[in-house]
Amino acid sequence: MIMERIVYSHKNQKENLEKMNNPEELIKSLSKLHTTKMGEERIKRNLNFSECDVVEYCRQIITSKECNITKQGKNWYCRKDGIVITVNSYSITIITAHIAKK
Repeated sequence: MIMERIVYSHKNQKENLEKMNNPEELIKSLSKLHTTKMGEERIKRNLNFSECDVVEYCRQIITSKECNITKQGKNWYCRKDGIVITVNSYSITIITAHIAKK
């Protein structure tokens, strides 16, 4: 009985981890996507934007079929066309976006 619970618990943890690392989880949460005022300023500076809705810009990149989404630790990294967007996986906050280093 105890061994059965341990196996069941381990299986659930593994399934939850796989689910948490699935890029579809970020896509499902895009309605919550936001950034802070400082984040908005940082993104505009890093991407050389003057007037732009940075949240909508990032949302469009993330939903693009060509976007490569990976998770490392607590953050999602979304890469497309030389742009890297960092999103906190818990709060769905855009931390930064910048031009990728070559």
